[in-house]
Amino acid sequence: MTTTDLLAKKILGLSHLTGEFTLRSGNISHQYFDKYQFESDPTILREICKNLVPLLPQAEFLAGIEMGGIPIATVLSQMTLQPTLFVRKEAKQYGTAKLAEGPEFAGRHILLVEDIVTSGGQIVLSANKLRELGAIVTHAVCVIDREAGGAENLAKDGIELIALYRESDLKGSE
Repeated sequence: MTTTDLLAKKILGLSHLTGEFTLRSGNISHQYFDKYQFESDPTILREICKNLVPLLPQAEFLAGIEMGGIPIATVLSQMTLQPTLFVRKEAKQYGTAKLAEGPEFAGRHILLVEDIVTSGGQIVLSANKLRELGAIVTHAVCVIDREAGGAENLAKDGIELIALYRESDLKGSE
């Protein structure tokens, strides 16, 4: 068994739940990946990011999407020495009132970082808001693509999704 297969098995064992769950999209699913179980384990998170690094396309900034993409982007930043943006779902209404915290990014290539992608809706929303602020967004990376139309939805918006695992990869590791 390869280290990638072992990691898939660990992620599945830590985070895969069955039952009835309402997803961000409003859809009901009978399985769920509790991403905080693998994101809160420093050994697993480091291993995930180590495996993501070779998949990363060229970008000037990593941009972790609130909330699950932030720990992944932070560890990737430590490994690649790329600056990181922390992208809110909505700009805060106080202080600096920014959508994305970190260095100035207008006119720069940004790689969106997310944990799990189902429909891709939050990535599309974040990408469009960042584009309105001058960012160049053509790629997103995630740990798990649930294979529920997210990659296709992102492609319609000019964003290529790169996933460490597809849901079927994880299920195949059982």
